[in-house]
Amino acid sequence: MQQKITIFLFFFVVKLFTGAVSVSHFFSDNMVLQRDAKIPVWGFAEPNEKVTVAFKNQIKTTVADASGNWNVLLDKEKFGGPFEMKISGSNQIIIKNILIGDVWLCSGQSNMEWNLARVDGYQSELIEQNFPLVRHIKVERAINTLPEKNIQVTAWKVATASTIGDFSGVAYFFAKKMYRETKIPVGIINSSWGGTNVETWIPRDGFENSEDFKAMISKMPKISLDSLVKFSTASKIAALQKKHQINIEDFNETSYLKSDFDDTKLPEIYQPKRWEDQGFDGLDGIVWLRKKVTLTQEDLGGNAQLFLSQIDDEDITYFNGKQIGTNNSYDAERVYTVPQNLLKAGENIIVVKITDNGSGGGIWGEPEKLKLVTAKSSIPLTGNWKITIEQIFNRINENEFPSLAYNAMIAPLVPFKVKGFLWYQGESNEDRAVEYNKSFPLLINSWREKFGKDLPFYFVQLATFETPGKNSNEGSSWAELREAQTNTLKLKNIGMVVTTDIGNPSDIHPSNKKSVGERLADLALNNGNISPVFNDFKIQKNKVSVGFKPVVKLKTSDDSTYVKGFEIAGEDQIFYPATAKIFKNRVEVYSDKVKNPAAVRFGWKGNASENNLFTENNLPVSPFRTDHFPLTTKEAKYKVNLD
Repeated sequence: MQQKITIFLFFFVVKLFTGAVSVSHFFSDNMVLQRDAKIPVWGFAEPNEKVTVAFKNQIKTTVADASGNWNVLLDKEKFGGPFEMKISGSNQIIIKNILIGDVWLCSGQSNMEWNLARVDGYQSELIEQNFPLVRHIKVERAINTLPEKNIQVTAWKVATASTIGDFSGVAYFFAKKMYRETKIPVGIINSSWGGTNVETWIPRDGFENSEDFKAMISKMPKISLDSLVKFSTASKIAALQKKHQINIEDFNETSYLKSDFDDTKLPEIYQPKRWEDQGFDGLDGIVWLRKKVTLTQEDLGGNAQLFLSQIDDEDITYFNGKQIGTNNSYDAERVYTVPQNLLKAGENIIVVKITDNGSGGGIWGEPEKLKLVTAKSSIPLTGNWKITIEQIFNRINENEFPSLAYNAMIAPLVPFKVKGFLWYQGESNEDRAVEYNKSFPLLINSWREKFGKDLPFYFVQLATFETPGKNSNEGSSWAELREAQTNTLKLKNIGMVVTTDIGNPSDIHPSNKKSVGERLADLALNNGNISPVFNDFKIQKNKVSVGFKPVVKLKTSDDSTYVKGFEIAGEDQIFYPATAKIFKNRVEVYSDKVKNPAAVRFGWKGNASENNLFTENNLPVSPFRTDHFPLTTKEAKYKVNLD
């Protein structure tokens, strides 16, 4: 009898935890469904279980398949709400406070993910009225090698003073303007991740159907995430031992910190520059850097200051074997005091222990901020540092292989209906800017294949930021990335927001997200507020006349007679600062140093904040070039590293 009771309870528990009807985590109270489109609803149940979905005046019934997956397709509905949805099987689920309106899928990297609480104007938003017809859902960060059926646990939130701080700042200001202009409820799906490259957001079949990327994706095995982690870690360790002669098992912290440690056989990397860009692909773990610096007796007259620019991610820094500082923020500038008693005439040893949790690693930032300042002198520390590795983490990061973020954060949303897409990304692809001409359109077309052909796709061009390359002769990967973004406008039903005027040269995360969101809304509203892009140029003796599209009235933002940011070159491809003026709604460009001009560039550098060519509606004109000269990133390609 006891055995029968035990067996019965076992099957009851199994039924309780496996048989209950459920929906994707995407479906929750406060959600928004897309108006004027068929409404997919899906979830999980016992195989062959009958599931009924009731919404407004509709009742749809289906049966779960052999794997326990079910879905129904509700008929189109006009905007409105709130409504309830009842889902019934062996149990019943009620989803409350549902609106029908316009839903936008917002994605990209940190400037899209950046929440409202950290941007300009947040306090003002708190004291305004609530916007209960604006809703937001944050898809939690996750990766997988194969497409997932469900996102991580999350929930839709109504826009109130207690919730909006966690909303995407860009998406919030977009949604707020859209609602004010249309009075239609707005839903924002925020599926973004700081620091991600475009390749992690592209589905595998998109790569497979691309002539440019099918060879690359063929090297990516179709295996589980756990299997890939093991395979990848073993591959990295083998590569380090073969390529750099680093044996991780040999590392000893105590010996390494000693001044007499023999580091002559250790490999070197240049700093400041992330080690992934120097042959240490996919290296996440604990890495040690070592640098010798020679001081004179005059340098010992007081404490010294050690400047280490920025370090990705965490550091513990030592001087002559003694810890002098630590920080765990990847974008914080490191400035550590070296006590006078640690300084000595002759050879001194700087050691930096770096823990890199993902993406880029190492000392990065401005070279002039990597130095040791003593009582007497400022000693540059740019150049080669010795490197060794204590540990490689047994994991992979979101940028290490293609499609990882797509599989876990976008695929589970298919086939939900959306109004369109908002995209803010590109910073993490600047080293492969030319290739972005292929990868970015591939993402757009791939997503449209999944969610709806020709759906509107609006994106943000890279903002102003101080990067290497002060002019066209030095070259600029950021300018090249902006050009690739502009070239994507050739696709149908697409729009670009130009932000060279609202960036921050010293902050890759500009705090003015309101202007960005509202400019995106202008594109969606099709109200004519759009930044012009280069259209044509005409060489007229020693001058070049440049035209733009759409044709709008141009002005200088500072009321200057001259337009700033232009350069001009002849066939020798040497650029000079140019004199430029607005004439008959075009710009005439010339220089006394270029008698026979062949090319013009505008804003061709990372920090394009000096650009003062604007429309009468105060929108900046996009940077551009008229030439086809070779670019600095033309050879850089995305690849799968599993050797």
